[in-house]
Amino acid sequence: MIVAVTYENGMVFQHFGHTAQFKLYMVENNAVQESRLLPTGASGHGALASLLQAAGVNTLICGGIGAGAKEALAKCGITVYPGVTGNADQSVQALLSGTLHFVPDIQCSHHHENGHTCGEDKHGCGGNH
Repeated sequence: MIVAVTYENGMVFQHFGHTAQFKLYMVENNAVQESRLLPTGASGHGALASLLQAAGVNTLICGGIGAGAKEALAKCGITVYPGVTGNADQSVQALLSGTLHFVPDIQCSHHHENGHTCGEDKHGCGGNH
């Protein structure tokens, strides 16, 4: 299994569509065997979902994420654990131990804070909220 985490300075980055990199964790026998950074080099949830799929990712841990991005990831067969905050490494360990705190119905509230609505296609969130 490969787990990806939106990543910045050791922490779970809080905006899926703007993440500059993912940290990938290769998991075998419920333990992390190795990890590496994967730069995104792209913008928008469709490109990021495809990038993760091409890297063999099965699971994503992230902060904020919109419905359009969730849909794109689901189409790629990637299970999403949104609304996670804190240390990326600890979040993966919590996932593996069954204690990860996540918010399955998180909305892309950043759209309202930036002066546009979720109906607009901005910042990697397709507006299908």
